[in-house]
Parts: sequence; structure tokens; C-alpha cells
Amino acid sequence: MAKIGSSAVVIGLTACALAVVTTLALQAKSSATAATASGPRPGVTSSAPASHGKGGTADKPIPVPADSGTGKRVVYSLSQKRVWLVDPGAATTTFTVQPSTVGPLAGTDKVYDKRQGPYIGSDGVNIENGVLFVLHGGVPIGFSAAVDGSTPVPDPNKHTGGIRETVADGKAMYDFTDIGTKVVVVP
Repeated sequence: MAKIGSSAVVIGLTACALAVVTTLALQAKSSATAATASGPRPGVTSSAPASHGKGGTADKPIPVPADSGTGKRVVYSLSQKRVWLVDPGAATTTFTVQPSTVGPLAGTDKVYDKRQGPYIGSDGVNIENGVLFVLHGGVPIGFSAAVDGSTPVPDPNKHTGGIRETVADGKAMYDFTDIGTKVVVVP
């Protein structure tokens, strides 16, 4: 019986791993192509499904919360972990976010600073497209995107104010807002 060397085993395992990764990548590409083939709904764009029915599919747009003001504004729902970029006469964009450990209180604030970056956030993460709108307990709170696109649950032992978005949503937020743009926080 012939012996198989350790390098042959490593080469075989590496080839199997690459085959699995390639298969998963092709499946993901196929799913993404199928999802975008249906096209966006008029009036609402979203980086996440708008709502989930019993089958888990998007069936209708999620409306902007009632009593969230008028005019151009960012609406942030604490309970839904969702943001709407509202500009009358234009399509409303909505997407989910990952809240920080220190959050804003319900009410209306205004964007007071924007930082395109990349730069290091208060949690030590490399971020970009920061849109700051309130200080709470000395902690600046705002929306930003991790450069690597991650939106992990924040460390509960750190007092940080970065509300994380995907890279695409962070760019949309940055482009949508100006210094002074209203940010309406609802429960």
C-alpha cells in the first residue's frame, strides 16, 4: 500500500475547501441576481426587505412613522432599528441600522457635524461617512459605516454612540444630509 505524504493531504484539503467556497459564491451570486431582477418598488428604496410576511418576503413598503415631522428629514425609529431619509417630492429611502450602546432620546435634533473619513470611531473601528446629530452624556451620537461593511452588535461594556449602517447606506445618509438637517428620533 502506498503512503500519502502530508503535502498531498494539504493540497487535497485545500482543493476541497476552494471547491466549497466557489460553490457558495456561485449560489450567492445567483440569489443576488434573482433578487435584483424583480427591481425596486417605486417610491421606496431599501437595503433590507421592507417588511416580512409569513413567507419572509417583502410585500409592501414600511411607512415613515406617524408624527415624525414634515419636510426634509432623517427619521430614526429606536424600536424598529430603522432609518428613513425623507425628502418631499422624492423617493423615500429606508434601511435598518445597528444601534450603539449609548442612544439618543426621542425628539428632534439637527446634524451638527459630518466626517467623510475614513477615521477611527469611538469604538476603535475604522469608519467613514459619519453624520453626528446629538451629544448624550458627553458621547457624540451619529450614523456611520464601518469601512469593512460590518454592523456587529456593539460591546455592551463600551459607551459609544456610533449607529452603524452598511457602506452603501452610510454613503446615502452622508449624501442626503447637510449641517442642520433635521433628525427625528421616534420610540
